Parts: sequence; structure tokens; C-alpha cells
Amino acid sequence: QVQLVESGGGLVQAGDSLRLSCAASGGTFSRYAMGWFRQAPGKEREFVAAISWSGTITFSADSVKGRFTISRDNAKKTVYLQMNSLKPEDTAVYYCAATATYTSPSSAKDWYHYWGQGTQVTVSS
Repeated sequence: QVQLVESGGGLVQAGDSLRLSCAASGGTFSRYAMGWFRQAPGKEREFVAAISWSGTITFSADSVKGRFTISRDNAKKTVYLQMNSLKPEDTAVYYCAATATYTSPSSAKDWYHYWGQGTQVTVSS
């Protein structure tokens, strides 16, 4: 069983940066593709970014492309989401997620088996 714990959220102003972290325990972290998703009040959970188990493949949603960067450190069992030039519309609860062993990353939330509890990001204008 894999446990995921997000951290790094907070209240920032538009244009600021934040780095979210997601620490994993249980399982073999280096075998899992990882994703970040977010959910704003009253909206569906949406894809933000994903990274392959090796870290060589990354992709992100068009809404965050050029501003957000996903990365991972398999030795630390942690995946990161660097968020720059934040906008009020980025306000949401951010979740990290892990796939099954050695599967490809995906933008589909149903692809992921394990989820963290989320961390709140609030961007004021």
C-alpha cells in the first residue's frame, strides 16, 4: 500500500511562486508514474502534470504549460510541482497520485491507484 502526503500549499498573491511536495511511503516509489491534479470548489478534479517513473517523460495541462514544472527525486521518494506566475484561477486543492508499477503516466485521473489527501493553494488577485 502506498501512502502519499502533499505539502507546500498556502496563500500567495498573483505572480508569486510555490513548490508543492508529495512524499511517498510504502511500495517502491521509483516504479510509479506520478501525477498532480487539482480541484476547485464546485468543479471536477482536473489534470495538472504527470511524470514517468524514470522522470524522463513529463507533460502538463495547457492551462499551466510554461508556468508549472513537475519533477521527482526517487532517492527521496518525493515528487514536486514547481508553480510560477500563479494566477487566481490556479486556486484549488492540489492532489498527487501514483499509478501501478511501471505503467505510463496519464492525464486521466482514473489511471491512478493511490491519492494523497491534498494541499490547498489559494492565489489572491
